[in-house]
Amino acid sequence: MSAETYRDAWGIPHLRAATAGELARAQGRVTARDRAWQLEVERHRAQGTSASLLGPGVLSWDRLARRARLADTARRCFAALEDKDPETAAWVREYTDGVNEGLAACDAPEFARTGLAPGRWEPWTPLAVWLATHILFAGFPAKLWREHITAHLGPDAVALFATDGPGTAGSNGWLVSGERTVTGHAIVAGDPHRFIEEPGVYQQIHLSCPEFDVVGLAVPGVPGIAHFGHTGTVAWAITNAMADYQDLYRERLRRTGAGVEALGPDGTWHRAARHTETIHVAGEDSVEVEVIETDRGPVIAGGPEGLDDGTPAALSLRYPPRVTADLGFGALLPLLRARRVADVDRALDAWAEPVNVVQAADTEGGLLHRVAGRVPVRATANRLRPVPAWEPGHEWTGWHTPPRAGLTDGVAVMANQRGPATPLGVEFAPPHRADRIAALLAGKERWSAADMPALHTDTHLASAGPLLDLVTALDGLSPGAAALRDRLLAWDRHMDADSAGAAAYAAVRGAVVRHLAAHPALAPAAVPPAYPEVLQPWLALVPRIAYALEHLLRAEDPYGIDRAEAVRAALEEVAAEPPAGTWGDTHRLAPWRALPDTSGSPEPGLSGDHDCVLCTSAVPGLTDRAARGPAARYVWDLADRRRSGWVVPHGASGVPGSPHHRDQQPLWLGGELAPVVTDFDRLTKETDD
Repeated sequence: MSAETYRDAWGIPHLRAATAGELARAQGRVTARDRAWQLEVERHRAQGTSASLLGPGVLSWDRLARRARLADTARRCFAALEDKDPETAAWVREYTDGVNEGLAACDAPEFARTGLAPGRWEPWTPLAVWLATHILFAGFPAKLWREHITAHLGPDAVALFATDGPGTAGSNGWLVSGERTVTGHAIVAGDPHRFIEEPGVYQQIHLSCPEFDVVGLAVPGVPGIAHFGHTGTVAWAITNAMADYQDLYRERLRRTGAGVEALGPDGTWHRAARHTETIHVAGEDSVEVEVIETDRGPVIAGGPEGLDDGTPAALSLRYPPRVTADLGFGALLPLLRARRVADVDRALDAWAEPVNVVQAADTEGGLLHRVAGRVPVRATANRLRPVPAWEPGHEWTGWHTPPRAGLTDGVAVMANQRGPATPLGVEFAPPHRADRIAALLAGKERWSAADMPALHTDTHLASAGPLLDLVTALDGLSPGAAALRDRLLAWDRHMDADSAGAAAYAAVRGAVVRHLAAHPALAPAAVPPAYPEVLQPWLALVPRIAYALEHLLRAEDPYGIDRAEAVRAALEEVAAEPPAGTWGDTHRLAPWRALPDTSGSPEPGLSGDHDCVLCTSAVPGLTDRAARGPAARYVWDLADRRRSGWVVPHGASGVPGSPHHRDQQPLWLGGELAPVVTDFDRLTKETDD
């Protein structure tokens, strides 16, 4: 037997093979069958060639990928892996061989629609996909925002606007120890929040061979199961630690007859690596990009001539895999082979990025709550803003020891708030999601796996308080605005899709955001610096005000802004044109697709909001549509893996027209989970490969 493929009722692949290598090859093949177009898109994104596939709209990303040296870094990391961990390198090669075999036989309709054919995967491509997926996870562009808002409002504004930024991924996760469950065994549950894509960013899969038997959520294009897995005797899950592990440097560059030089902290000019690359753009002329790398790292914006607006600046990016040639892939096989918490713990010592908070439990009562990943030791200024490359004191001097934490009353909750990773980060998510999960868990002494979806789908919005407090204090309103005020104060503060009160609150909130953004004190910050388009979401004023609204409405001295009058104006505005329906009428799913959807199916309305446990993020003041949300949900039961559950927003298949393309969406919308099936006798055999 080389490999067997089975499917369950939801089309989820279950793979069985004689060796880990054969299993990796089978995982690559089945991923290519189910997600061929997605793999092609991810390969192009990782290489900085996506404009050749998707056109000029993605050119800014390609420039960043080229200038940040993502593909070259992946090649370096794979070469180092071959040298230091040949077993893992061979395992990755098997996976890419399987991907290429699957792509050669694929009939994904997107290729016929575009007239394209899938390209070849190299052994380093999975590493490039991983790096491209996570390069913006640590939100290094937030350092540009801090510099930008400081220039307009002063340094105190940094804390005022500090909150979970518009481009940052997050998650909910909770660990309930056996002392707090009906079975006496732990439960690990949660949901990763990411941009919702179709096909989904996570792939449900079951990998079985004599060495291990694991179910979990894989990243298409990457072998194994990194973030969320259950081996039967141990289970693990992660949330984004919100750590800061990437630095931006202001560079002084000059051209010479031999190339480009950069001024170093020793006061002398040093030769920088330089070459040009060509980006092919579908439907348009090709574009050349100059790639420069200093001793700090690759230059991602500007050059010797400055930025596009003439600002004499260049920015280099220093990130751990570029420095260490290690992406942490050495952790992947040990995670699959883990039997106890101690095995997961040891495996995670090799983790690199993204930096995560990990929760794990095993059937013997072992528990784990720790940070995993590589965070450099350097000056505090590096963590806050771009620092001058020509000044000493901004070098990296080692690596932080990842912090650890325990449980409180048998429970650990992480939702990107300040927690064990606090010493490693700058900005964290507001505490509302974490506090709400903890409060719900405290409301019952014993929990079962079947109870957990109620937490996944909780819609209470604690961050509504400051705005509603200001609404309460208003007087002298028009009759319509007074009636709207009374409706808001009677609202239960739950962002349910069928709630008219939630729709009214969202409309007023959006109007408040727009009024604040237009205020003369804040409006000048609406013009961002001339950084690349791909970094602009972190520099946009309206989303920044939207996500910091709670702070802005409570601050003691908000730059002379009369917040009560802003709320009054918003209330009157909405009263004059009130929303006609419910929250779900405008709060609709807005998944990213590489090609336009031709099915004609309307996107579903959603419950939840940015600060709800059910975190379906709109951008108040701009749109109620939700591009971010739970990219999967899981419940890992350590008493019996068969009582575990999982769900993704769409389905197991990425092939349009497949019966499993969107069949899990009703479950996802309704807060239900598909059962985890691991008994091969209950599965349908698909192929002997």
